[in-house]
Amino acid sequence: MQIRHSWLPVVILLLAPLTIYSQIERTLLKGQVLDADDLEQPLAGANLFWLGTNIGTASEVDGTFEIPLTDESKKIVVSFIGYLTDTINVADDSFLSISLSSGAKLENVHVIHRRKAMEFSFLDPAKVEKINEKELLKAACCNLSESFETNPSVDMAFTDAVTGTRQIQMLGLAGPYTQITRENMPYIRGLSSSYGLTFVPGTWVEGMQLSKGAGSVVNGFESIAGQINIELRKPEESDKLYLNLYGSSGARFEANANYSTKVGDKWSTALLLHGRTNQRKMDRNDDGFLDEPNGTQLIALNRWEYIDDNGLCFQFGINGTSIDNFGGQTAFDPDRDAIGGDHWGLKMNIQRLEGWLKLGKAYEEIPWRSWAMQVSASDHQQNSYFGRRSYLAAQKSLYSNFLYQSIIGNTNHQILMGLSFQYDDYIEEFEELPYDRTEKVPGAFFEYTFGGHDKFSMVAGIRTDHHNQFGLFMTPRVHLRYGFSDQLVWRASAGRGLRTANVLAENNGFMASARSFTILGDDTKKPFGLDPEIAWNAGTNLVYSFTTGQHPGSFSVDLYHTIFQNQIVIDIDHSSSDVLFYNLDGKSFATSAQFQLDYELATRFDVRFAYRYYNVKTDYINGLLEKPLLSKNRLFLNLAYATKTDWSFDYTLNWQGKKRLPFTSSNPIEYQLTKESPSFLVMNAQTSKKWQDKFEVYLGVENLLNYRQPNPIIASEDPFGPYFDSSLIWGPILGAIFIWACAIGYPDCQETGMKIISIMN
Repeated sequence: MQIRHSWLPVVILLLAPLTIYSQIERTLLKGQVLDADDLEQPLAGANLFWLGTNIGTASEVDGTFEIPLTDESKKIVVSFIGYLTDTINVADDSFLSISLSSGAKLENVHVIHRRKAMEFSFLDPAKVEKINEKELLKAACCNLSESFETNPSVDMAFTDAVTGTRQIQMLGLAGPYTQITRENMPYIRGLSSSYGLTFVPGTWVEGMQLSKGAGSVVNGFESIAGQINIELRKPEESDKLYLNLYGSSGARFEANANYSTKVGDKWSTALLLHGRTNQRKMDRNDDGFLDEPNGTQLIALNRWEYIDDNGLCFQFGINGTSIDNFGGQTAFDPDRDAIGGDHWGLKMNIQRLEGWLKLGKAYEEIPWRSWAMQVSASDHQQNSYFGRRSYLAAQKSLYSNFLYQSIIGNTNHQILMGLSFQYDDYIEEFEELPYDRTEKVPGAFFEYTFGGHDKFSMVAGIRTDHHNQFGLFMTPRVHLRYGFSDQLVWRASAGRGLRTANVLAENNGFMASARSFTILGDDTKKPFGLDPEIAWNAGTNLVYSFTTGQHPGSFSVDLYHTIFQNQIVIDIDHSSSDVLFYNLDGKSFATSAQFQLDYELATRFDVRFAYRYYNVKTDYINGLLEKPLLSKNRLFLNLAYATKTDWSFDYTLNWQGKKRLPFTSSNPIEYQLTKESPSFLVMNAQTSKKWQDKFEVYLGVENLLNYRQPNPIIASEDPFGPYFDSSLIWGPILGAIFIWACAIGYPDCQETGMKIISIMN
């Protein structure tokens, strides 16, 4: 089947950059910056800007420059490191020759800045939230799936009451619609889409970048709701040795060890280790099922990095993950009760091995030109069963990406282009039925960035890919920015995304129920006989920054709308005994609005308040309905305070409004749910203390009010019966969890001092 294209939006997005640029192109002032002591020596990278404005540029390799003329100023300021800054009067647009004299060097410059936990640039065309360690430390968590409790842009929810799996949601859409990359390479996708966030220990994470809506075409075509890029600890920036211990009242214990060292002058390496165990059976709501799975998890990562003096950078790494979990009824014994035993049990064994390499070259004499190559490969094996259902799966993947970056004329016009290839080989077997497929997708992309204007900037890109089963498709995307002032910035974005729905891997939670899986596909060789998911996303946001006294703050408004051209509908409303998967016949959309205030109420006392609204509807067999198990309204509050004596306190409040519950009226009355869930409130709190920058301890509590969804498992007393269902989760299921952690870090074994960089994430 050939994919239908909506060409009008594509044409509009392609022509928009040319139209906008043609309206802002101005008469340029041209010139050259030279060394006053040697007029044959051009100064490359000198900074020039019109006095009293934000209009600026930098000189090229030969010292030449171009800068738009403006009516706002007739004086241009020129500066270069090691030279005296000069201010030049400009009478007309004649070629301007500028010579700078060398100046005295400063011995030391100390810049003191209190870094915010979450930051974003006012100059980037896309609004990217930069989440650092300080933000991650606010959450009582220990892996990436538990790291978003303090971020109002991301919703976290359990997929079911048995597996303990948490999944993120952005813009009202499920986790797989958000592209998750690791250092700008595809990471959590395919078979790892449900459990992949648990593969990243918190102590490994250096920071993250989060963006909503259409992402960059450079990172692929799969992003629809947004993108989360994970930055792991780099060898050259990490402690020599970092140790961490973690424990919780849920009998969960973890240990982490990070080691970094230099090998010679140009090589450095890091070894990251993680271990987790939970062997105590706990059933605090007395439904006969474990609150969380028991088992062990071992993860190890080794990475190497080489940097020479000529701008060549090479890095590679290998990462291994081993997970062996079991859950289900408290009487279940995985050594005694296999898939056909007398007690309902869950068994999950995952073995994953992945490696990657990056090679790049930057040119010191031509700083705007560079190239890079990225390659990654993974082998994922999952052996699992849910009660009397077996699910076996394997995925082998290969990804490569070649990038070249340069300019057109000057640095105001930057280009980034490249070639990519994605290969995935899937072998899946569910209830002894095979679902195998191989996907091969070569592609090419081009991205143009316009900058240098005092108010307007833009990134516009397009990529073309060819899927061996879906055929040729195009992915246009654009990001626009307009600065009304230094404090008020408006942005807009639009773009298209396409992805293959991994029907089984992304819906493991429904396997922990008596529901029958029915895939209404055709007889073609397309994955599961279904069409690809295609969606258009458009969004806008406005950010205003302000200062009252010496206390900074910002207020932002985000609006996003997603329209599906095709979607694989997950229908649990047609029948309480089935889950149906079929191509969209009608319309499906998601509208998101968010208002957020960040403010330093007092010195070292930060407040974040947000309100989020969703309107997500899809045409099901039964008609147009709201997405089930999703709150339309959410209120969020985070308070963070730090003392001069190294105490830190954090408090987070989340209120979620009512959620539509799916159809259960065909069940006996004792197994029926109401049409809506109640609203509820969840509080988290934590405190930490450092001693002489050598040792740090952490105490926290998650779900302080001990609020839990009553009876999260329908028919828990009859797990092999026709009404058993643990997948209809609308609220917390674990109750209050108390957490402790301690950590110690050594910057360098050769030094006598010790330093802490973080504790438990």
